[in-house]
Amino acid sequence: MKSKLFISALLITTVTLTSCKKFLDVAPKESTSDDITIVDENSARTAVRGIFNQLSSNAYYGYTFQTLGFFSGDNIQYTGSQTVNRQLTNHDVKSDLGALATSWSGIYNTINRANNALEKIPQLPVTATFTEAVKNQLIGEAYFVRALAYFDLGRTWGGVQLILKPVTSPASRPVIKRSTLAETYKQVQDDLDAAEALLPNTVNRIRATRKTVWALKARLFLYQKQWDKAVEFATKLIEDKTNYDLLKPYNSFFANSASNTKESVLELYYTSTVTNNQSSQWLPTTKGGVGWIRPTLQIAELLNNPLIGGTRSSLLQKAVVSGIEDWYGNLYYRTPGTDPAFLIRIAELYLIRAEAYANLDKLTEATADLNAIRERAGLAALPVNGKNDLLLAIENENRVEFAFENHRWYDLVRTGRAASVLGITNADKLLLPIPFREVLADAPNLEQNPSYTN
Repeated sequence: MKSKLFISALLITTVTLTSCKKFLDVAPKESTSDDITIVDENSARTAVRGIFNQLSSNAYYGYTFQTLGFFSGDNIQYTGSQTVNRQLTNHDVKSDLGALATSWSGIYNTINRANNALEKIPQLPVTATFTEAVKNQLIGEAYFVRALAYFDLGRTWGGVQLILKPVTSPASRPVIKRSTLAETYKQVQDDLDAAEALLPNTVNRIRATRKTVWALKARLFLYQKQWDKAVEFATKLIEDKTNYDLLKPYNSFFANSASNTKESVLELYYTSTVTNNQSSQWLPTTKGGVGWIRPTLQIAELLNNPLIGGTRSSLLQKAVVSGIEDWYGNLYYRTPGTDPAFLIRIAELYLIRAEAYANLDKLTEATADLNAIRERAGLAALPVNGKNDLLLAIENENRVEFAFENHRWYDLVRTGRAASVLGITNADKLLLPIPFREVLADAPNLEQNPSYTN
């Protein structure tokens, strides 16, 4: 049985581009089938912009996918009317939770757009303007986004079905068993290797370049505990002071409508007509939002502690709503929703390298990277301590540095700390359930994760 719901999500890629958001200088023609449009330079460029459009959609990094990690951790709480979202906080998620299906389809739709580009663009002839370098860049970007999408699927659900060709109809969807997590991450690395070979060694903070690939490789190797590799690729960006640096004060990368700063390795771009849904959820009603996504009391206390949060208290704002004074987030605040989605910041590369160094027993080097983050936040340097204390200090620094970015849940899961920190007694709950409709449609090829029922 093939899922009409699943296939319809994937067919958005092939059947129409009318839902594409404008991304930067999108060409006017973007509303016909990829079978027709990817025939020349202009249509190839439009198709790759479409991949980034889907990456930034509300189903993916624009909102829903990020909430899966937000509410599963202990930094961010959901206080709105859709109480089913609290399943994530309680770690008792049902496979029919709507956010699961929305995110899953949004990610696979992104993959399908990338697959279309990877299928068609290599066949296009080189011209005077559509040079080999331009062609390679577009292909490399498609590989990069597909790598990111499979990385997100793997770290959220475990090994998944690796679909590497376009799905153009229900009959064209391949019959594929779930891969293991190791196999899924191997596909991520293969795609990143391909992207690295094709992309230019330039700087672009809203599209993929070779430097962006290095940053995601550093993260991937950290997740796989390949410490030497994590150090190697993080160092490539940390040493590039001309293009990447920790800005002071802390809020320099997001305050005063900042974007494309030296802090950012990769962020997604939004406009007043193509908006990021985050601010409407974070802002209190007094500022035009609904205030349904809020800091937990615990993270608010940490950020406000001058010895822990330092200048990162700028992530918080206080508002009085219905006569009650409380804390709200301040990372997403722009109206009408033009906030970037911050996917990779240079601060992450410092903490990746710190953690990798610590696990290599290079404690002095690890402490230096940790203290670079602390010093930027206006905090005193920590002395070199034992390995376990240092790793805990790095974990705690990650928590406040990326308080309202989608890191905390995944950090606790990958380090094996989620059970003790969040009180999760069933290790199976460290993966989310495959959406019910997908398992139902593709059984037995798509097996449900253990301890979940369909």
